[in-house]
Amino acid sequence: MNKSKLGVAISQVLGVAVGVGLLPSAAMAQQAAPKAEEQVEVISVQGIRRSMETTIDIKKNEIGVVEAVSAEDIGKLPDQSIAESLTRLPGLAGQRVNGRVQVISIRGLAPDFSTTTLNGRQQASAGDNRAVEYDQYPSELINGAVVYKTSDVAIAGMGLSGTVDLRTIRPLAYGEQAVVFNLRGEKSSFDQMHPEVSADGWRGSASYIDQFADDTVGLAIGFAHMDTPTQVKHYKAWEWNTVDQALAGTENDEALGLVGQEVTAVARSQVRDGLMAVLEYKPNDQVHSIIDAYYSKFKQDEVMRGAMWFTNQWTGDGMEFLNPTFANFGGTQVVQSGTATNLRPVLRNDNNTRDDELKALGWNTQFKLDRWTLEADLSYSGSERDEMVLETYAGLAPSGSFDSIQFNLQPYGFPTYTPATDYTDVNKVQLSDPAPWGGWGHDGSIRYPHVKESVKAVELSGRYDLTDGMLGKHFSSFDIGANYTERSKNKLVDDNDLFLKNDRTPVSIDPSLLVSPTSLAFAGIPGVISYDILKTVDRYYDIEPILDTNRWNKAWSVDEEVLTSFVRLNLDTELFGRPLKGNIGTQFVQTDQLSSGFLASDYNPDDPATLTQVESGASYNDVLPALNLGLEVLDDQFIRLGLGKTMARPRMDEMRANITAGVSVDSRRWSGSSGNPQLEPWRAKAVDLTYEVYLEGTSYVALGAFYKKLDSYIYTQNFDFDFSNAPNNSNIEPVSPIGNMSRPANGQGGNIRGLELSMSLDLGQFYQPLDGFGFIGSQSWADSDIRPDGPSSGNKLPGLSDRVRDLTFYYEKDGFSARLNSRYRSEFRGEVVQLFATRGYTEVLADKQVDAQLSYSFQEGDLYGLTVLFQVNNLTNSPYTTRLSTLQENGGHFPEVYEEYGRQFLFGVSYKL
Repeated sequence: MNKSKLGVAISQVLGVAVGVGLLPSAAMAQQAAPKAEEQVEVISVQGIRRSMETTIDIKKNEIGVVEAVSAEDIGKLPDQSIAESLTRLPGLAGQRVNGRVQVISIRGLAPDFSTTTLNGRQQASAGDNRAVEYDQYPSELINGAVVYKTSDVAIAGMGLSGTVDLRTIRPLAYGEQAVVFNLRGEKSSFDQMHPEVSADGWRGSASYIDQFADDTVGLAIGFAHMDTPTQVKHYKAWEWNTVDQALAGTENDEALGLVGQEVTAVARSQVRDGLMAVLEYKPNDQVHSIIDAYYSKFKQDEVMRGAMWFTNQWTGDGMEFLNPTFANFGGTQVVQSGTATNLRPVLRNDNNTRDDELKALGWNTQFKLDRWTLEADLSYSGSERDEMVLETYAGLAPSGSFDSIQFNLQPYGFPTYTPATDYTDVNKVQLSDPAPWGGWGHDGSIRYPHVKESVKAVELSGRYDLTDGMLGKHFSSFDIGANYTERSKNKLVDDNDLFLKNDRTPVSIDPSLLVSPTSLAFAGIPGVISYDILKTVDRYYDIEPILDTNRWNKAWSVDEEVLTSFVRLNLDTELFGRPLKGNIGTQFVQTDQLSSGFLASDYNPDDPATLTQVESGASYNDVLPALNLGLEVLDDQFIRLGLGKTMARPRMDEMRANITAGVSVDSRRWSGSSGNPQLEPWRAKAVDLTYEVYLEGTSYVALGAFYKKLDSYIYTQNFDFDFSNAPNNSNIEPVSPIGNMSRPANGQGGNIRGLELSMSLDLGQFYQPLDGFGFIGSQSWADSDIRPDGPSSGNKLPGLSDRVRDLTFYYEKDGFSARLNSRYRSEFRGEVVQLFATRGYTEVLADKQVDAQLSYSFQEGDLYGLTVLFQVNNLTNSPYTTRLSTLQENGGHFPEVYEEYGRQFLFGVSYKL
């Protein structure tokens, strides 16, 4: 963080701190003590303020630095998944995937650096690595979440950036019977883009909570269904480059031109069913047992149709720009408008599906024996993901025909294109491989990624009460425990090419297979031809497997066995006459990891890759001490200090044993790339310092600073490697068995630091005319000198946003509730799905989203318990944008992706018996 940014942040924080000092007196001035003869009315706090009271209680009573989110009532988190709720917490930021928040970064560190638990148990991920995809968890079934930012040695597998613990309801603690129903309809502001996916959706849930046998047995069951669509208007600029030959004869032949682009309409149908069940048994104060289960099935069907083409002077087709006009984009002269000639548009009809299944089961039992409290916990979490990624191509008829397209480009937003050909005319379009340079060598592709993961764990722990012993003057208890976890993850991608029948002869599409043309009017194109994709593939294509090295590089398995034991001493004493609580302890972590995969030689079209099975692993130990202190310096004002060593295990795809190798035709030397099963974790030392002021009811202010010193980081590095055991599939005799290997390895770390400010203010506590109005907000600043691609590289740390902000203004009174929320995240490096179903990084630009919600809960009469709700998500139609690495003259970057998702309108009702 440079000094100017840090100075601004510190001045803002100090300004708020001065105001905080005046708040308690202001609150006291508004409240007069009740007279002895007056009866004090007991008010049941509900809605937003009830949620904030629960949240504040959690923050206030925890020893370490935590953030929390709590449901307003059963099934009443205000968001579609727990992901959106988490992004409202200080220091947490979400990444939108397909228009919805899916993964979370904590304090500027990528999702890989954090751990997610459900009721304290590690969860399997449906993604390619460890990061949990939070949109798999319905908000209606999650009662709240706690984010641990400082080390807690009692949490096995705690992440380097923190741990997110999702929590379901505890029926005995809830203490009463409840039956709750929720129903919401959803509509997009965008019209239906494809006939296969509706523009309308709905979601519903039902929950039942009860207690039996004199409140010794508790039961909670919840079911949630979601059927929600996403409509996406998509544009992508592939590359800006020199186009002097296409501008021959003009005065601006040094201007840059856009040499490739795509315009598509995407619609996704997302159906999710979630089931939660909790059975709780507490016959007395000595025994407490809980069994909880969670199940989620998520199905996504995506249809994408559109057009893409090269405006590249090197295609060999003689492309040129007619009547070009020029503009200054960021100080760089570019071709802004004109007509591009001799183009071979590629018309796409794609269908991608994804099926996820998540399971979690846990059994926890506590026994109290004299001074001992013993606890045993058994758990299982499993996930399985199956996908289909299907691409089909069409071009102009007859094969080899060209088109001309008028264009008008914008530095931001959608361009305007006007083709000379009607792309909806079945007589002018045929299935083919129309790309320049002789085509892509296939007429489509179909891939089947499959990922499966399981996490099994057993944990035993005990707490010994010291209050009556010699140490009881300063220490409350002593903890000891051990956790054994087995994690296994497997990935396989079945890659296949699609070839047109009859020796790849281009073919016109049977009109009986056509569906309504897809409009791309948002970018000026009236429409593109659209057909029933699966039936078209069945009729016209042959499927042939791709047996190159890329296929086998994505086939791997990783197994881990981790034994985590811990000891902790809990502090409860005084310092200078003020209460001081805390803990000091350490974890001892023993890890054994093993990966298997393939060593594959370079692919020869006439001789598929030669394979050798490989297996490798490593074992290592870690000692992770931690200290947490909380001093109540004034009544309800706390200083918290956290010190500790933390770690995060490597990405699982980087731990793969796979090796791809080949011999260069020119140098006759070996080279290759691989994963690294010997990778050890990212390790860091962390310091946290916060100051928290808790006011009356639902008001608090907290200021915090953190610093992490990463002792190591994982970079892609180059090594000399002995390829003696690699199969040579090239028929080229290498000059030496020693060659260059590129693989991830542990290397030099770096620093990450930041400031956090958060507050919740019930304004009516300070000024009576504002009764019912409130404000919840947070802002975080973060900076890092870590270079994830090596110390000499310039790329930012994945997931790091310099600033993250969340603001909520609300009014809540007499059953009426209104809220307006705005969340902002500055630009960051995000992980996305790229070509061939692989993962890669792109630069995501700043994102700001605004949501609004109105509701009314009937307070009496026959409709008591009924709440009606109207909600608008993405109120300002905030786009998703990324940038290219190409620099403009002013130091900025050319834009890459521009997507709009539209507004989502929801109207619903909930009823609580």
